[in-house]
Amino acid sequence: MQIEAYEERLRVAMLHSDVAELDLLIDDELLFVGPGGGVYTKADDLHLHRSGAQRLSQADWQAVEWRSYGTTCITVVTAALAGTLMGDPFSGRFRYLRTWVQKEGVWRVVAGSVSAITE
Repeated sequence: MQIEAYEERLRVAMLHSDVAELDLLIDDELLFVGPGGGVYTKADDLHLHRSGAQRLSQADWQAVEWRSYGTTCITVVTAALAGTLMGDPFSGRFRYLRTWVQKEGVWRVVAGSVSAITE
């Protein structure tokens, strides 16, 4: 399976807060830098979805760029997102940077970040 297919699985899982699918796609050792600069783990991310603290009503990948380095792949995703976070509505364009690593034939996100973009 190509990395774009994994990105699509991740997009759908995020949009539907599919914790079981997110659990499969995110590595247990995830380190993720959020838009405010905080560092988060897999447990933090799954909790946001499980608790309903984050709800997406839109998650459209507008562009996906990637580079492969054997069992490591870097993706840059430009996305239009909308939803609520901790009860506060948000919408806009965002850019994700993710590091995917293939372990035992399965790709998982081990690191990432997201930033709001204005362009």
